[in-house]
Amino acid sequence: MANRHLSRSIAMQTLFEVDFNNYDSKKAKEILERNLREFAPGLEDTSFTKKLVEGILKNKEKIDKIIEKVAPEWPLHQIAVVDRNVLRLGLFELLFEKKEEVPSRVAINEAIEIAKTFGSESSGRFVNGVLGTVFKEMGIEEEIEIPEEKLAGAVVYRLVPSKAEGKNDDFIFALVHDVFGYWTLSKGHLEGEETAEQGAVREIKEEIDLDIKIEKEIGENEYIASDPEKGKIKKIVKYFLASTSDKKLKLKESGGLDDANWFEMEELGDLKMYNDIRPIVAKAIKMLNKK
Repeated sequence: MANRHLSRSIAMQTLFEVDFNNYDSKKAKEILERNLREFAPGLEDTSFTKKLVEGILKNKEKIDKIIEKVAPEWPLHQIAVVDRNVLRLGLFELLFEKKEEVPSRVAINEAIEIAKTFGSESSGRFVNGVLGTVFKEMGIEEEIEIPEEKLAGAVVYRLVPSKAEGKNDDFIFALVHDVFGYWTLSKGHLEGEETAEQGAVREIKEEIDLDIKIEKEIGENEYIASDPEKGKIKKIVKYFLASTSDKKLKLKESGGLDDANWFEMEELGDLKMYNDIRPIVAKAIKMLNKK
């Protein structure tokens, strides 16, 4: 175990004991010395651990006010003792330490790992959420390294005979409906070494049982999603214009989708769609009108 991670762990255990037993902060020095002897007998430099404990106890009132502001639905006394003291540790390093000594991403990652080690199954996610909110309010959210996921999807269309005599065939579009009440485009994660085109073809076949032919790339769409296990994730979706001759849509059973249907171009404007999906569909229609 790296020295600083071990130092943070011992600091948290010391703060936990002081908090749990409602000891006076003066008792902390004695508890810290005992914990250092018991859990880190080979740790040569203990100054970092001592600085953490002393600094957190000195600024505890300020730190606790921040926790109460960021997590108002969780009164401080109702937060688990481990989680409460991990938050104090993470916030102290985030707000009171010099960034060149403790970068923000290090402070949050270390706090999450300690929460996972000493807390409950949900402790890591809880700590991540609170510290992430503080990052955002401080205007340094860009310092958090958000993992990326690559996806691919398509605006799928099919030609049907025009209802107006003497006019060219009309375009109809395949959309899926999610559990949040929005009509959107079929998409999914890339697998292995497959290209975005291959991923789009596979995903649409799996999701709505259509065999498609990729025609053109439309563009990319990026958005931040929240995963209960992974936290924030940047999803980057590459969309294509694709045609099919298949008529029947068969929606794969999914917890996120509940319907799939064909729509005429004139119907699209009345549908409830995500704001970042409409430009993709509009660009696809513009491409088709140039054909």
